[in-house]
Amino acid sequence: MIKACLRLLLLCTIALFSVNTLAAAKPSFKICWSIYAGWMPWDYAQQNGIVKKWADKYGIDIQFVQVNDYIESVNQYTAGGFDGCTMTNMDALTIPATGGVDSTALIVGDYSNGNDGILLKGADSVAALKGKPINLVQLSVSHYLLARALEKSGMSEKDVKVVNTADADLVAAFGTPDVSSIVTWNPLLAEAKKVPNSHLVFSSAQIPGEILDLLVVNTNTLKKYPQLGKALTGAWYETLQTMAGEGATAKKARTFMAQESGTDLAGFDQQLAATHLFSDAKTTLDFVDSPQLKATMQLVAEFSFKHGLLGEAAPSADVVGVETPAGNWGNAGNIKLRFTDEFTKLAAAGQL
Repeated sequence: MIKACLRLLLLCTIALFSVNTLAAAKPSFKICWSIYAGWMPWDYAQQNGIVKKWADKYGIDIQFVQVNDYIESVNQYTAGGFDGCTMTNMDALTIPATGGVDSTALIVGDYSNGNDGILLKGADSVAALKGKPINLVQLSVSHYLLARALEKSGMSEKDVKVVNTADADLVAAFGTPDVSSIVTWNPLLAEAKKVPNSHLVFSSAQIPGEILDLLVVNTNTLKKYPQLGKALTGAWYETLQTMAGEGATAKKARTFMAQESGTDLAGFDQQLAATHLFSDAKTTLDFVDSPQLKATMQLVAEFSFKHGLLGEAAPSADVVGVETPAGNWGNAGNIKLRFTDEFTKLAAAGQL
């Protein structure tokens, strides 16, 4: 009897050891994100079990970690603190890619379609900006938006004076007589529009597909663990399907996202209206596989080079190579930013 009990105890110990060993061997990944309308679906997916469902399917563990400071989140990813991070296409190029971290845009979630804009008091045209000081976050996507607006109006940055201003100070500054023009993004843009005699003279809706919001993953990690790409892609499109439409489930999901981002459903839906969210995998594929993506990244690289964002020693705008399904741009020997359609194709075909 004692021998039988000892044998049973030994078997239980071995089984428990095996379970613990398997659990310890389970690949784990950390993804950082920050609050923005186009990235709130990740928070919903994390907190409502969708990420876990897909991670379990592929035998991995995924944790999304909110970082309050957006640029700090990108810096932490670049430093190796995270396996992936939400960021714009410009920041993906100028921070991790320029820093030598080979990165893959796994999910192209949306592009700004009015979420970023230029406000001007007393006039309603870009031409009226000539000779004026313009307050914005220097070297951000707001700076890029201004450059594109001036270019489309036959002007350049030499025709205006850029005043570097913290995003937290922009709305208050625009409310003073000394500041006549600002460039910012929602929800700050919506608040600043309330200033009397202000006009929206240009918005990101006039450069569709240029300011992209991505989920970027370390390329080497993705190659070693393709199941990470499959799980994240599956979770993303399930979440988009859950939040779409006017049904009770969809409204509940968007209300959750609204509250988590500090607004209500109406406010969140207003932000989504200025965000061209790629609603399904097929729509995403049409964009990612188009030549427009390559052309956009060239524009972004040229702006970044002009403003020293590709490094002080960068000899030209094409110093960092960018890979897209429609072809590559830049230095073929130094490709550090990759747009992939591999996992989105699987989602579109229902093969995840």
